[in-house]
Amino acid sequence: MEFRPLKENEIECRVAQVWDNGTQPTKMSLLLYKNARTDSSILDEFVGAENWQDRFYECKGNLYCSVGIKCNDEWVWKDDCGTESFTEKEKGEASDAFKRACFKWGIGKELYTAPFIYINADVRTDKNGKIKNWKKNSKGNWNTNDRFRVKYINTVDGKIEQLVIFNETTKEDCFKWGM
Repeated sequence: MEFRPLKENEIECRVAQVWDNGTQPTKMSLLLYKNARTDSSILDEFVGAENWQDRFYECKGNLYCSVGIKCNDEWVWKDDCGTESFTEKEKGEASDAFKRACFKWGIGKELYTAPFIYINADVRTDKNGKIKNWKKNSKGNWNTNDRFRVKYINTVDGKIEQLVIFNETTKEDCFKWGM
């Protein structure tokens, strides 16, 4: 079974790591990922809502998801384990297990061919010089309110060949690769 590559609007971006100079962020890396709704939609689109199903079970204290697809009147299953998220840990664990099982079917496999996305941290200050788009959390890590999205992606033979990341906040392309 072959699934199509993900579209730009099906890929999400999040800040993975931030480097600073001691007083403010200087660089950051971004990760690309898909969410469980995207997986469900692609399964519905390619095999039909009636031809796939998921089941969850626990094994040695870990939550697993099994995704079954009807192939020639037989169900074929692929499973994987999830990990808890920082917020809504049980929901996050179930969602992660589902996404990982869908990856085993090939959905979103091109995300693992993404280049390292390393960009400058755009630090904006108010009239008093206070940083307004970055804050440190309770653990001392930098968080930004800037939002990023995939503006363009070109995939060839399951590998990302071209990629553009757009900063929704500044309305600028912040990363171009393979262009």
